[in-house]
Amino acid sequence: MNSQPRDLPAAATQDQFLQVLPRDEALLRFESALRPKPVGTERVELAVALGRVLAMDVAAGIDVPPFDRALVDGFAVRSADLASASEGSPVSLELNGETIACGVVPRLDVMHGTATPIATGGPVPRGADAVIMVETTEPVGSGAIEVRRPVAPGAFLSFAGSDITAGETIVRRGTVVGSREVGVLAACGIAEVEVWRRPRVAIISTGDELVPAGQPLGPASIYDSNGPVVAAAVAENGGEPIAYGTIPDEPEMLRAAIARAHAECDMVVLSGGTSKGAGDLTYRLIGELGPPGIVAHGVALKPGKPLLLAVCAGKPVVVLPGFPTSAMFTFHDMVAPSLRLLAGLPPRTSAVVDATLPMRVPSELGRTEFVMVSLVGTESGLAAYPIGKGSGSVTAFSQADGFVTVEALADTVPAGTQVEVTLFTPHVSEPDLVIMGSHCVGLEPIISHLAAEGIRTRLMAVGSQGGLAALRRGECDLAPIHLVDPTTGIYNRSYLTDGMELVEGWRRMQGFLYRPGDTRFEGLSAAGAVAAALADPDCHMVNRNAGAGTRIVIDGLLKGARPEGYSNQPRSHNAVAAAVARGRADWGIAIRPVADAYGLRFIPIAEEHYDFALLSSRSERPAVRRFLAALHEPTSLAALHKLGFKPAGEA
Repeated sequence: MNSQPRDLPAAATQDQFLQVLPRDEALLRFESALRPKPVGTERVELAVALGRVLAMDVAAGIDVPPFDRALVDGFAVRSADLASASEGSPVSLELNGETIACGVVPRLDVMHGTATPIATGGPVPRGADAVIMVETTEPVGSGAIEVRRPVAPGAFLSFAGSDITAGETIVRRGTVVGSREVGVLAACGIAEVEVWRRPRVAIISTGDELVPAGQPLGPASIYDSNGPVVAAAVAENGGEPIAYGTIPDEPEMLRAAIARAHAECDMVVLSGGTSKGAGDLTYRLIGELGPPGIVAHGVALKPGKPLLLAVCAGKPVVVLPGFPTSAMFTFHDMVAPSLRLLAGLPPRTSAVVDATLPMRVPSELGRTEFVMVSLVGTESGLAAYPIGKGSGSVTAFSQADGFVTVEALADTVPAGTQVEVTLFTPHVSEPDLVIMGSHCVGLEPIISHLAAEGIRTRLMAVGSQGGLAALRRGECDLAPIHLVDPTTGIYNRSYLTDGMELVEGWRRMQGFLYRPGDTRFEGLSAAGAVAAALADPDCHMVNRNAGAGTRIVIDGLLKGARPEGYSNQPRSHNAVAAAVARGRADWGIAIRPVADAYGLRFIPIAEEHYDFALLSSRSERPAVRRFLAALHEPTSLAALHKLGFKPAGEA
């Protein structure tokens, strides 16, 4: 691979001697001259997007699921009808005259004392607030069933938008598309995505002794192993390898091959011809490609000393040592990091990490369980936060870093247990900033802006109370909250504990939602609309989950009343609007942007404060300081105004 070049003056064959540089200095020179960044974008069909890197955030255009649906085969029921059910005192329910399968729109309401047969994935009919498994029932003749146990509201029911809400960012820029991302994108009907173009990397092997695989091997010849192995390493690190074959040490042949490769590709990688003798030929030819040229020829590595690094007319040109071990060592150590930046890929790290479970994880005896977790940093190390969206979720995969295996003989994993997390990707994606609490679409433009600066944010929607609990455990930096003190009417401050401080965010209008044309609510105030709803026994509400800030508002309006639909308790504003828009409920409480998005009428109730509880001990972390500064930047303020929110402090 390093034979003496021909057709050059004798004096020229020794005028380039290795000038060995320390590894860090050589790498700094290379990266400073190159300043690697992604080489461009292209749109590709989802079917061929596997392994590609997203060049922009992707938002959902629909709710997933788009309607409330059953999670098991069984019967849609009213949970209140079964409150007294027991083995000794079963409850009988009359079956409605329809069976709901996937794709079948319900025609009949579930009235008190009735149940509707429903298949897994079927739309839940109006009136029902739970689904019971068929295995827990007994038929009574052909038109009724007996149930011997109570059921909780929301059991075996997946609410509209409980997995993905319309407008939510489902996959962020810089994400490597895997099968999990394909699943979530397909679930939202997305057929094409914008990705970073794979850098075209020319692969050239040099040396008179080289023979391509599959050809007869002559005397003193060897098969070219560097070309194929370098091409594979290029592909593993996000590049598109372009083979230019094996080139003998003929000046004009090598000059033509290098010039063509440099013109046609984004990067050129040669192997062989880097030491004295043959190296004199290679370095001269590379010097013809453009400035600044060679930045390092000889690096203090073992193996890998003869490595040559150059940047010519903005493109990296690398000559690896001829021996395969040296070639691959230097490629992965010195070249792959820049190639991954050109491809928009993150750096590589390990595939398994140790972490602590911050909460008890229940499991089912007799079954091996894989609990998907997101990793967040704490003062004592990594915490593995279980993702509990359920078996029907597609975003659980896209939001998880890996999984914890719970053995079949365990019925629980106690809080504080040290566990081994198997990662979904080869690297630990520990974020720079962790936000856990109430979700709001106003966060999206701010987090996306930070992502463009390289700040990785982990956003987990666990509700206001859940965020405060996580903050107390040190699992997040900030907790978005909107909790009103029912005794004072003041938002958020009374819910802070020692070690927390309040950062004001923005104001958003809560209101009463109903469908256009519903004359029961036209022209009324919010209090009047609630009174009209309570006066009509057939008027169904959609509630919010306990612990949500909106739930406090709802309970204040109801003053102890429990109207139809009170036990219907989804976890998001979008799910509330979806239930009203689709007729499963007649009214609910949510924020104005959601009402507008679903084409619903909106009666203002009160302007709520969406603020941030901050862990004081983390207030000086760079990512936290950057987030707090971003709250007040013109682009963020403009985005909030566009969404219909009013930044704190504005009149």
